[in-house]
Amino acid sequence: MKVLEGTAPDSVDPQFGYTTQAAEADDMVYTPLLQYAAQAGTVGTKLIPGLAEALPTVSADQKTYSLKLRSGLKYSDGTPVKASDFTYSIERACKNSWGGKSFYTGNIQGAAEYDAGKATTISGIKTNDQTGEITITLTKAYGAFPNLIAFPSSALVPSTTPMKVLSNNPPVGVGPYKFGKVVPNQSYELVKNPMFAGFKIPDIPTGYVDKVEVTKQSNTNTEAQQVLDNQADIFSPDDTLPAGVLADVHSKAKDRYEKVPLASTYYFFLNAQVAPFNNLQARKAVNMATDRTALARLSSGALVPGCHFLPPTIIGHQDGACDGVDPSTVPSAADVAEAKQMIKAVGLAGTKVTVWSETRSPRQEFCAYFNDLLNKLGFRSSLKVIQDTVYFQTVGNRSVEPQAGFADWSQDFPNPSDFYLLLSKAALQKTNNWNFGNVVDNQIESQLALLNPIPATELESAQSGWEKLDTYVAQQDYVDVYGYQVAPKFMSDRVDFDKARFSPVYYIEFSTVEFKK
Repeated sequence: MKVLEGTAPDSVDPQFGYTTQAAEADDMVYTPLLQYAAQAGTVGTKLIPGLAEALPTVSADQKTYSLKLRSGLKYSDGTPVKASDFTYSIERACKNSWGGKSFYTGNIQGAAEYDAGKATTISGIKTNDQTGEITITLTKAYGAFPNLIAFPSSALVPSTTPMKVLSNNPPVGVGPYKFGKVVPNQSYELVKNPMFAGFKIPDIPTGYVDKVEVTKQSNTNTEAQQVLDNQADIFSPDDTLPAGVLADVHSKAKDRYEKVPLASTYYFFLNAQVAPFNNLQARKAVNMATDRTALARLSSGALVPGCHFLPPTIIGHQDGACDGVDPSTVPSAADVAEAKQMIKAVGLAGTKVTVWSETRSPRQEFCAYFNDLLNKLGFRSSLKVIQDTVYFQTVGNRSVEPQAGFADWSQDFPNPSDFYLLLSKAALQKTNNWNFGNVVDNQIESQLALLNPIPATELESAQSGWEKLDTYVAQQDYVDVYGYQVAPKFMSDRVDFDKARFSPVYYIEFSTVEFKK
């Protein structure tokens, strides 16, 4: 199977790679203790046992997680898997400075001390190689912790693996595939692991094709054309289908192409601590008048209109209207006039506003639209475009006091708490602030105090709570959400398109792709 992608993984070493391209590859080679169901939609965010026999048991104080390793497991080179390999793998992610290591150091007891060189091991992880038992103690209750166990970086590698980044020759793992030849920033091969099927791990596909060849093709026109012409089998979902090829795809390949929703929200932040958006009516007026269909067109089809903060596939997401706003329709002239009158009635007409924007397209076009809208509603708005490389650190400096601007968020892991960190007091920082709107709301905080500790393995039980919180945030108009990202599922004629599963976490599950009989 031949796969093309515009951007190569930053590394396929599981304890260093941090991009979606890396996770897509590592998901095939390194099965963690917990894994996600290889399914589309919200079902694909459900945690299932991986190398662990069952989902973890959680202590009454929700700070201690206990699991047991399946017996008889072996790495792809035949090395037996030991429970203590889990401790080593987490330590290796810390020492390799994996991009998300703060998830470990900020939650696992003793991980920060190990990372700082003040301890020789992580005291909060206890293992027994004879029984396979693994116990992890946290510094505080953190319901999303099972999601952290499911990171590819948490997958077990042998304790003999060098404590350094191995991008050219990644470690062996336990998965349906193993790595063949790897050329960093160019290509990698996945070769079927003949031992994996014998472990009989439920609900984890064992793979069909013998080899997957993944090659970087930075020209998306070429990438799309080769899949259209059946010279390659998969177009990377991380890439955008060029408008010039899209018409041919719709006419010649509509039975092997579809848009798939991702857990990614696009929105304009509104600073709730400074004028004019410290006024609820001003925020409500802007949300009422935003034409989300226009912004979807500006995205060239990469967004679907939406108005709730939680995106599709995330527990708590709601479709349809929010607080009277229907994202699928163009605001009427009467709605726009009413929004303008609302701003005038609270004495904010003529208020100066700066809209902050990244340089790259279509984000600059999104913000140009928003700036024009604010002027139409009666504000005196101007657009401030800064370089992408410094954008988020600039608007994340609270001393700048940005009033409004571009923001987006894609999941670190499929849990609503990952999104709601952005609207919590916990995210407020003088620098590196991700709560761009400086939202401080006691009702949000009280609900998060109840919802965040619920283990991810029990997330469905909290669905109504997250829905109510998302409804409340829409009523307060803290953010102007306008859409959710969609990705192309586009394949060759050789592939059985309907059987190939698109995971909301890892995108194309290569182990589910088979050729037509």
